[in-house]
Amino acid sequence: MKISNNWLKEYIKTDLKPEKTAEYLTDIGLEVEGTEKFENIKGGLEGIVVGKVLTCGKHPNADKLSITTVDVGGVTPLEIVCGAPNVTAGQTVPVAVVGTKIHTKDGGSFEIKEAKIRGEKSQGMICAEDELGLSNDHGGIMVLDGEKFKVGEPFANYFDIENDEVYEIGLTPNRTDAMSHYGVARDLNAFLVSNNLKSDFDKVVSQQITATGTSGFQLEVEDSEICPRYIAAVMNNITVKESPEWLKNRLKAIGLSPINNIVDITNYVLHSFGQPLHAFDADKIAGKKVKVGVNAEGTKFTTLDGAERTLNGSEIMIKDGDNQPMCIAGVFGGNHSGVSSSTISVFLESAYFNPVAVRKAAKYHGLNTDASFRFERGVDPNMTQTALTFAIKMMEELAGGTMVGELLEHYPKKMEDHYVILRFSKIEQLLGTKIHREKVKEILKALEINVLNDIPNGLEVSVPAYRVDVTREIDVIEEILRIYGYNKIDSPDKLSYTAVKMSFEDQAQLENSWAATLQGNGFNEVMNNSLTAVKDENEAVKLLNPLSNDLAFMRKSLLEGMLENAAYNINRKSADLKFFELGKIYHKRATYEERKQLALLVTGREKPENWLEQKSATDFYYLKGYVTLLLDLLNIETEERPAEDARFSECLEVVSGGKTIARLGKVAPKLLKDFDVDQDCFYAEIELENAQELRQKGTFKFADLPKFNKIRRDLALLLDKSVPYSELYAAASRNNSPYLKKINLFDVYEGKNLPEGKKSYAMSFELLNEQKTLEEKEIAEVMNSLIKDFQKEFGAELRG
Repeated sequence: MKISNNWLKEYIKTDLKPEKTAEYLTDIGLEVEGTEKFENIKGGLEGIVVGKVLTCGKHPNADKLSITTVDVGGVTPLEIVCGAPNVTAGQTVPVAVVGTKIHTKDGGSFEIKEAKIRGEKSQGMICAEDELGLSNDHGGIMVLDGEKFKVGEPFANYFDIENDEVYEIGLTPNRTDAMSHYGVARDLNAFLVSNNLKSDFDKVVSQQITATGTSGFQLEVEDSEICPRYIAAVMNNITVKESPEWLKNRLKAIGLSPINNIVDITNYVLHSFGQPLHAFDADKIAGKKVKVGVNAEGTKFTTLDGAERTLNGSEIMIKDGDNQPMCIAGVFGGNHSGVSSSTISVFLESAYFNPVAVRKAAKYHGLNTDASFRFERGVDPNMTQTALTFAIKMMEELAGGTMVGELLEHYPKKMEDHYVILRFSKIEQLLGTKIHREKVKEILKALEINVLNDIPNGLEVSVPAYRVDVTREIDVIEEILRIYGYNKIDSPDKLSYTAVKMSFEDQAQLENSWAATLQGNGFNEVMNNSLTAVKDENEAVKLLNPLSNDLAFMRKSLLEGMLENAAYNINRKSADLKFFELGKIYHKRATYEERKQLALLVTGREKPENWLEQKSATDFYYLKGYVTLLLDLLNIETEERPAEDARFSECLEVVSGGKTIARLGKVAPKLLKDFDVDQDCFYAEIELENAQELRQKGTFKFADLPKFNKIRRDLALLLDKSVPYSELYAAASRNNSPYLKKINLFDVYEGKNLPEGKKSYAMSFELLNEQKTLEEKEIAEVMNSLIKDFQKEFGAELRG
């Protein structure tokens, strides 16, 4: 949010320089993220002087150029080449002398230098209005009134040059009290007063207004829950015209474009006091009646931007006597009822709308306005009338309007301040230091928090309604500390904490263990938003009040987010990736389901590019190696089987105890295309809750290194193509021999010299007896047993 230093001075008078003001604002939690200079006339017309054209003749080498001599109050006139069609002798004109910096529309600038133009000397420039930033007119040079403007005088003397310092303040959503210049000035004053610095703060009150006759308008609020307070006035004899310069400068300084005096007044009051106003053309309100309520679902409504919107039936609507919608309350006005250049009567609204209802309407229609930004966070209900009376006074002065009839108001139940009991002992306990009780009272007074009663060890206080986030004792203490100064709290000499040891039963211990393992193997952790957009809404959990259509659903899988991560990095020339994420996924089935998973994604090369290994692309087995590494830490028996999953072109499922532990495979090309990823990706997801439930508390066993050598024997088996290696491995693992230590597949062959429908597996087996060297007879018994099992279960044949 932008705050103008000159605007602040309308409410607070200090001797502070802008840089000191920025420092203090940051100290009290209104962090100044940046500052910028504002000039209503770029460059302030520095170097521009009033001159008089003495002579004007044609340029000998260019028909469209003129050679002039111009008196600018110096000893000798300046020779200036001018290309304007309207230049002539005797004119009084603004002149940029040599050394003047001219600011262009695109934000750039250039310096006027003495130069030769088509062979003729030129010692300056006669200026057009757009070159001075006074207008967009470039039809010719600016001709001045010779009686009013004196030759040789600085041109700036005839203008109100305004220079301002603008602060960009980063506000947290709870700081609605500071979403205006008045609110910021109020907070700054509290800080300055409590720190014995000079400050004079003008507290605003409602203006005295007078009305004539009766307006004939009626007000009806259908539900006080959605609109606790509504107040309005009718102004007649309005003249819609351009705003005065001072008002336009205020708005321009904070980045707003002036429109006309009526709209500019409502914007000025909004940014002054944080109270949004809305002006309707009173002559367009049917039946001279304004209703606050809802319209039926499906009602069509055209907003100020010309877009036709379909109402969902929950928006707070401002309606006319015929129940026709005129405005989405607190969000956006209607195209039909707005103020135009022909408006002569205005219905001016100031209200407090239900924050939740305003937020839902704004998000549903994808609108984010200055008004909704404040209404949905909660405005000051006691500022509605004050802001309205300020706007009435301004319309009387700047638009010639007169108020007719009394104020129309709906306020059946006053919105009370917050009652809080504040304990001095609690302040000392939380801050770790003692603040004098009188100092506490002084800060509370500066914050406009009223002390109702002194009680033993504390105070009874009343917190004004505009401090919507200050409702508890801890909130009041935070406000005291903010003004007292965080820097005044000394850091303790020592820190005390209680170390927490995670137990084996704690899932977080498993997650940390796996994360550390992956990080040690070169994986980077990613964290993605659990809110997303989905193409297939089947089983998707949809938000009732989404921030936007792109964040309308809870994610059903971690894969999509990781593909976005991959695409982002690949597009920035980082194509070799190893990611993991610990996150939750959500489904709507018979009931709502929420599961936590560990997801892995690999793509690109296994190792950095080098001369020795040109081709080392990641593949399914590369990923499976890491999944196996993690599952081995569970100390459980697992089984692998093929699975069907639309996200994968090839998918393997790992189960244990009848529960799915993991799924992994090659990401389907269609899904890669959807995310603009043009290289193969391999993805795995592990179900954390299932893994933790099946996890067995293992014990480490230590043994001496074997004194005897391992024996390796190989088998080449001819089998049907339908037989997977996993079944051979399982059959070999069931062998009763205590000597069989390791089983491995080291070659698979399909092709020439094999019968049709057959393939060859080459398997190795490691045998070891820790007590003695194995004899050939014992080795043969184990191998013959394996061969027999393979022949019986799979019809295997031995290859030579």
